[in-house]
Amino acid sequence: MTVTDKNILETYSNLFEGLSFSNKIELIERLTKSIKSNKSKENNFYKSFGAFASEKSAEEIVSDIKR
Repeated sequence: MTVTDKNILETYSNLFEGLSFSNKIELIERLTKSIKSNKSKENNFYKSFGAFASEKSAEEIVSDIKR
């Protein structure tokens, strides 16, 4: 973590101290949801590259295509 990241987190942490308990819970839920959403988007991005999933060998795939 960079010094800048630490400063940003410290600033946000100071802002959160003034929130009520229920607002903090809501914030945690939203942050958690955004992390899950980002992971899903990231996984979809990486799934779009590379080979497709198959148990067949390259030769079997070529043979199937030629038929």
